[in-house]
Amino acid sequence: MRRACLLLLSSFLCTAVAAQAIAAPASATLRWRGDFTTAHSLADGLAKAWARDEGGRLDVDSFNTISGIDQALDGRVDIAGSARPPFSGRPQESGLVFTPLAWDALVLITHRDNPVHNITLQQLYQVYMGYTTNWSQLGGPDKPINLYSIASPLDGVEFDLRKFLYGRGDQEIAAPRLYLNTQQLQVAVGLDPDALGVSAYSNVYRNPRLQMLRVEGIKPDARSISDGTYPMLVPLYFGSNPNDPKAAEVRRFMRFAEGPRGQAVIRAQGMIPYADGAALAAGADTRATWIAQRLAAEQSAGKIAMNGPLAAPGATYSQGASIAPTSPSTQAARARMQARDALDRKVKPVLRTADASEGGGGE
Repeated sequence: MRRACLLLLSSFLCTAVAAQAIAAPASATLRWRGDFTTAHSLADGLAKAWARDEGGRLDVDSFNTISGIDQALDGRVDIAGSARPPFSGRPQESGLVFTPLAWDALVLITHRDNPVHNITLQQLYQVYMGYTTNWSQLGGPDKPINLYSIASPLDGVEFDLRKFLYGRGDQEIAAPRLYLNTQQLQVAVGLDPDALGVSAYSNVYRNPRLQMLRVEGIKPDARSISDGTYPMLVPLYFGSNPNDPKAAEVRRFMRFAEGPRGQAVIRAQGMIPYADGAALAAGADTRATWIAQRLAAEQSAGKIAMNGPLAAPGATYSQGASIAPTSPSTQAARARMQARDALDRKVKPVLRTADASEGGGGE
């Protein structure tokens, strides 16, 4: 009798477990695509924590901003990563919900051996417009400024810089050296003593090959970012489509990312969770006004028309490059990237040998 009862109980438990498995299927795999900055600073770490703490899966594919946004809009991915908010010039982007997760900062980067350590906002304006082309005009050696940029003009970091300088994120600039994403740009800048480019603080603050320039004498570091004294602070966003079939799972993941465990991941990456930066959000207008005041001399000279059309000498901006990855501009950037990769493979062993002889630890 006892054995029969045990068999009956065992059968009941198995049936209950099976019914529970049917009622609560395994979490759906979420797909993420976006720019290198949000992948490196947020998505990679959050994906690991999501798998460890919640048993979920987030597949991360880093490329660039536009590809993530467009694929989230058409349903090929569930979450887009972006270092900028939706752009009003592309109305379709309003179809995504952009959630800010962390505070980062734009930093101007050059080779570690470059003797120039500071740049003003007016100088930045002149460089990106193609009026200033030599490091001697910035207090450095008599050498050309090799300005590096991203092929897609609506890349988050590039968009933010142009918005700060010109009042419009899609402003034309004069940058003939184009790369597909900030990762490739950073490698190039680390190999070129005359290079200048823009990236995010979270991408480069641990990179010994790069120097982050002071802006108006303000050094970008954890303190100046956290207290808001560094002027070019930007949120990092995850964008999601409310019509995604996996919308419920996306919301569950976003609650995790914004919750205590997700915020711990963000802090571990050296950034400030967006919710912790209420004062930074409140000070955005003050920082924008401060930047505008620094550019006032250029405005009074008629060289800057904030929010107006501007033509940059030799501008490389192409709206098509941001939409069509097979466009000539993007193909040319890819060819340059591949050539730079080949050079990098040749040069890195030499650099490591030099580091070892100097007692350095390499990369």
